[in-house]
Amino acid sequence: MNSGAIKKYRPFAFGPKLTDRRWPDNTISRAPVWCSVDLRDGNQALAVPMTVPEKLELFRELVRIGFKEIEIGFPSASDTEFAFTRELIEKKLIPDDVTVQVLVQCREHLIDRTFEALKGVKNVIIHIYNSTSPLQRRVTFGDATKESIRQIAVDGARMVKERVGRLPEANIRLQYSPESFSDTEVEFSLEVCVAVMAEWKPTAQKPIILNLPATVEWVTPNVHADQIEWFCRNMKDRKAALISLHTHNDRGTGVAATELGLMAGADRVEGTLFGNGERTGNLDIVTVALNMYTQGVEPGLDFTDIRRIREVYERTTRMSVHDRHPYAGDLVFTAFSGSHQDAIKKGMDLRKGAPAESAWAVPYLTIDPVDLGATYEAIVRINSQSGKGGIAYILGRDFGFDLPKLMHPEVGNLVGAEADRQSRELSPREIRDYFRKFFVNVSAPLKLVSFDEHEVPGETHAFGCVAKVEVNGATLDISGKGNGPINAFMHALAENGLKKVSLKDYRSHALGGEGSASESAAYVCVERDSDGAKFWGCGVDTSIELAGLLALVSAMNRAGV
Repeated sequence: MNSGAIKKYRPFAFGPKLTDRRWPDNTISRAPVWCSVDLRDGNQALAVPMTVPEKLELFRELVRIGFKEIEIGFPSASDTEFAFTRELIEKKLIPDDVTVQVLVQCREHLIDRTFEALKGVKNVIIHIYNSTSPLQRRVTFGDATKESIRQIAVDGARMVKERVGRLPEANIRLQYSPESFSDTEVEFSLEVCVAVMAEWKPTAQKPIILNLPATVEWVTPNVHADQIEWFCRNMKDRKAALISLHTHNDRGTGVAATELGLMAGADRVEGTLFGNGERTGNLDIVTVALNMYTQGVEPGLDFTDIRRIREVYERTTRMSVHDRHPYAGDLVFTAFSGSHQDAIKKGMDLRKGAPAESAWAVPYLTIDPVDLGATYEAIVRINSQSGKGGIAYILGRDFGFDLPKLMHPEVGNLVGAEADRQSRELSPREIRDYFRKFFVNVSAPLKLVSFDEHEVPGETHAFGCVAKVEVNGATLDISGKGNGPINAFMHALAENGLKKVSLKDYRSHALGGEGSASESAAYVCVERDSDGAKFWGCGVDTSIELAGLLALVSAMNRAGV
């Protein structure tokens, strides 16, 4: 950065003097009225604007999600926008409980064209606007006076009001936006809005919508909240207006500004799916709605199939959702870090068998991926930064191996070393294959060829065994007895000078996952006599007894004895 260039910037000067602000003590306890502006504000920001069929597809998806107010376009701006409006109306594609919104400047011929486009509509919001900020007044309108700016807004409201009779069957509502509210003196914004209300004469039963856009995000979200609270508190006829938010994301805090604006008293929110919009984008409604959901507030929008919504959005807009985009990105439910994986595994294990309505409490996950139509498969993925818990989680989740806790470090070290060696992420199947290669039914230098067991006559709880083993390729017949098959085999090995370990742990279970339902897995830990080092092995077989013996052999081979 050029240190000298910073002198061209000045602190923001339009925050209201609000010394007794109340919004910091408020919480969001109910959803606002949502209005999607994907088809207008979002569409105008695309390098290649949507075609009529693409807009239709996205419109249908917005309806399916549950939006009851949808800004469909700027009918007077182009033939495509006009044609899209007419297609929705003439083909009766607008559900009776959905209100469409159209934008128009406060200019007579554009308002006439807009009313022409709306013939036959049932429920509509006509959205008029004009810029009000000192910067716009000076630069865009050539030192326009406040009086002239106020009059533009009043004239726009009057022209709409005079034409209401052209749509006799329609339920028409007015929305007014003092564009650039974010850098307009709040006193002047209120003055203009009050003048529009005086012309339109709204009531509590049929309120006007006053949309207060952060057209450009100039400051921190708390200043935006102060502006909204000041506006709401200083309106004389507050019940006759719905206060609407429309934040942009120039500073990267559009979501925060909206949430604080709701705490400050706003009733309604305009935004787009995944934040598409001019410059750094509009408000991301998906994020705000799901933030509410994670706090136990019903948002009234359905994101249970977020992958489908993302696919429709990306196809119709030609935009892409970032891998780290909240809730919808490919990696947002994924942990590569070993400590994160271990905590997630423990949290998921505790939820097994818990009632569906029990409080969600899984470390590092603010929401259950299943609620968004995702699966648990992507939660844990393995690379060189991953740890023992994540690898054990995948082996259990995908392949049914319930590894003993004490076995996790040994498995994690070996599989993690493979990821480090290859400098990439390992797939679940690769993890399984490495686990099988290093730990399961390992048969060199010691191999169990055959094993037969029998009870020892005259001895209680005694078993005898006859086994055939290979040691470094040489075949050897051995026999022994003990209190069980594994103990008998250990004695047989000892009698032939092959036992150089002590048995420390044994576990077994039926193998789920991709394995056969008739297979079992066993895990054995041995301690090497020479130095006390411990090694784990795993055996898999349709016989639980043979699986245990194979696990013992695997552990001994891993111990190198």
